[in-house]
Amino acid sequence: MLSESSPKSKKIVTSSLTEVRVGKVQELLDLGIPPYATGFVPDLFSEEFRQRFGHMTTSDASGELVRMAGRIMALRILGKATFLRLSDASGDFQVYLARDTVGVETYKLVKKLDVGDIIGVEGHPFVTRSGELSLLTDKFTILTKSLRPLPEKWHGLTDVETRYRQRYLDLIVNRRSRDIVVIRSRIISYLRHFLTERNFLEVETPMMQAIPGGATAKPFETFHHALSRRLYLRVAPELYLKRLLVGGFVRVFEINRNFRNEGISTQHNPEFTMLEFYKAFSTYEDLMTMTEEMLSGLAYDIFGGFKFSYGETAVDLTPPWPRMTVREALLRYGGFRPEQIDDRNSVFIKAVETGLDVGKDDSLGKLWMALFDVAVEEKLWGPIFIHRYPVEVSPLARRNDEDPTVTDRFELYICGREMANAFTELTDPIDQRSRFEDQVQARVSGDEEAHFLDEDFLRALEYGMPPAAGEGIGIDRLVMLLTDSQSIREVILFPHMRPEKGSG
Repeated sequence: MLSESSPKSKKIVTSSLTEVRVGKVQELLDLGIPPYATGFVPDLFSEEFRQRFGHMTTSDASGELVRMAGRIMALRILGKATFLRLSDASGDFQVYLARDTVGVETYKLVKKLDVGDIIGVEGHPFVTRSGELSLLTDKFTILTKSLRPLPEKWHGLTDVETRYRQRYLDLIVNRRSRDIVVIRSRIISYLRHFLTERNFLEVETPMMQAIPGGATAKPFETFHHALSRRLYLRVAPELYLKRLLVGGFVRVFEINRNFRNEGISTQHNPEFTMLEFYKAFSTYEDLMTMTEEMLSGLAYDIFGGFKFSYGETAVDLTPPWPRMTVREALLRYGGFRPEQIDDRNSVFIKAVETGLDVGKDDSLGKLWMALFDVAVEEKLWGPIFIHRYPVEVSPLARRNDEDPTVTDRFELYICGREMANAFTELTDPIDQRSRFEDQVQARVSGDEEAHFLDEDFLRALEYGMPPAAGEGIGIDRLVMLLTDSQSIREVILFPHMRPEKGSG
């Protein structure tokens, strides 16, 4: 039985790509059948359908009437009977349409159906001779007529640009892409629950900021006409979350969108998601332990254990994880001898020989990190905590008491990628002002990623911020790891792309 509403017939403009299907839309309208109906509500989706009726055999008969809906992914007309494969939010299921069951006139409408259409079906569960649970349909309703055909040979498609640009199409036909979306949601839910269980308060901070802070990055600029001022999309929420520590909150977190005006790669997208949290009366060593507990627990929640594969290599998140200083990592993986590592001229020569674009006045700490990025990072399969970063590249981190040239900061590396960045916070407003001023000088010298000086944040520190530690975890890279995805574009629903050819 089809919907009874009868819209007036309308003439529709056709194109070469959709001419046949648009013709069917017109035919439906002429018959008084809406090609874009509403009001059909399914009782259950395919996963529940299998759970409730998967025990049935070919000799069983169910008297229960079931209403389901889905997109047609396969259509096979066999004279007086038709088999359809429908896809819904939780999987797919088979539908059997027989002329004797739905009636001669209704069955004629099967020829108006196409792969890609969304229909509602009502009938009784049964098992075919081949042993497949199916729905013997008594009635069906056309809910949405698809004007564009789905790709015939989508599986194994190598045109990833099409998948990313037309993510809706990717999600229709690629079950793995849909699974990644579901796992991403599970990951974020787990992290949120982990923190709220430990009395962290979830907050929201501005995405448009007068002064972009919290990270060394080139920001996006915009303009607010009512305020008549330039604003920036945030590069990090850090300085606002620290203001909350000054205000008396001791445990806060935000799952946030950040924007950095940088290049696009398999690991970078200009718009990305971070988890950032701050815990008063803690140190970065405390956050190492907490991070181990959080991420190993997350892996267990997803996989039922601490071990899984990324690419062709095994990953084991069983805690505890090893720890190594930046200096130790350079000695082990960077090709340095102990007598070279602390000599600025030797490190500079090494950087030049490596082909790095370094400045003749760059400090030892900056040279260390330039070499670390190219010679060490990809070798850190991990999980491993790299800590004690140079002060020059850590403008917001507390100096180490034993060695004031480095900070109480760590980065977590897994599979050669930075997954988390954390440090014991700098609470000294005098030292913080000096670091900001160094960053301002670097910006004047041409460093577009150098930190801005934020007078209001300094004023907040002057009122007093409790000792604390803070951490940021890249959600997108974490999802990449836990879904065995090699590109960040696989785990972001709508990644930024270059303009399509011919789009102007």
